[in-house]
Amino acid sequence: MSTPVLAITNAHVVPIEGDPFDGTVLISGGKILQLGTEVEVPEDAEVHDAAGQWLLPGLIDAHVHLGMHPEGEVGSTNDVNEMTNPIMAAVRAIDAVDPFDPGFNDALAGGITAVNVNPGSGNPVGGQAVAMHTHGRYMEEMVLRSPSGVKSALGENPKRVYGDKKQTPSTRLGNALVIREAFVAAQNYMAKADPNAKDLKMEALAMVLRREIPWRQHCHRADDVATAMRLAEEFGYDLVLDHGTEAHVLADVVAAKSIPVLIGPLFTTKSKVELRGRSLANPGKLAAAGVEISIITDHPVIPINFLIHQCTLAVKEGLDPVTALRAVTINPAKVLGLADRLGSLEVGKDADVVLWSGDPLDVMQRALTVWIGGKEVYKYDSAAKAGVPAQR
Repeated sequence: MSTPVLAITNAHVVPIEGDPFDGTVLISGGKILQLGTEVEVPEDAEVHDAAGQWLLPGLIDAHVHLGMHPEGEVGSTNDVNEMTNPIMAAVRAIDAVDPFDPGFNDALAGGITAVNVNPGSGNPVGGQAVAMHTHGRYMEEMVLRSPSGVKSALGENPKRVYGDKKQTPSTRLGNALVIREAFVAAQNYMAKADPNAKDLKMEALAMVLRREIPWRQHCHRADDVATAMRLAEEFGYDLVLDHGTEAHVLADVVAAKSIPVLIGPLFTTKSKVELRGRSLANPGKLAAAGVEISIITDHPVIPINFLIHQCTLAVKEGLDPVTALRAVTINPAKVLGLADRLGSLEVGKDADVVLWSGDPLDVMQRALTVWIGGKEVYKYDSAAKAGVPAQR
């Protein structure tokens, strides 16, 4: 029995890697089977006529707290930060995500098919992130990679949390100290290599030191960006800069070191000193200097379905439109170690695709149909003027 084929025909295809074209995409077995201008559609294929609408890979938000910090809820429902110890490398986001958080439906409405869920930034070392799809009933059918990195924070947040407790770290000096001490302890742990003495915290840090997963460094101020790079040079791990509010100040240095920046959220006010350099022009400045950027919402800080709107306004302030789309597709896929599966429309990649009414960078356009692994998981009902997620 042959595998069913879905044919999305008459689409304006924006593959991200390669030039846009008007044509067809064939999907089978959850993968992209074929795409091009002269694709022959099998007689028994299920045909979806796009009628000239835009087909893109599913968008990716590489920094959210989706499912760990539900909107409109407080107290016991917030599982973002385990702030009982400054070094929480062993905790895992996968153990705290609620797949039925309404934010997942909002993600689909925004054309987002994959996210990276981080622990919070209250600790110098906050825990292990998880990359996952945005539709499913439980984590095991949604996870793409776990862990996808270890979250760390510099700057005001851990200073405030532990300073209020009258314990280390209460300063930027202390933040850097406890991170350095944790990595030295991990180096000593790895040197002993005793298989009968497993330490979950040390095992997580060892994965970073072995460059199996990246170190996701929360930092806003330019001096914290410099500290992040200094620590990475000392211990030799793969660094990703999360937020990078003032990373443009050191853009030439960041670019020379090939460090990706996940910039955002971009819609919030300058609500604390660290954010005084926030600007919608910053993504364009970083990209112009040769920095590989991804744009993030930090949901629920910014509603996740506004991801593409941040791109639009960044374009208004100087970011190249092609780079803007790459910043929510292939670039975050690379950061998450998933570029072989996600982020572009290519033969053999996962069939995570979204049909838009037009150019996604036009705020009047919307995601009409979303497929994850070739399965339709969301459809916009124009009559009801509402999106309808598929049953989980």
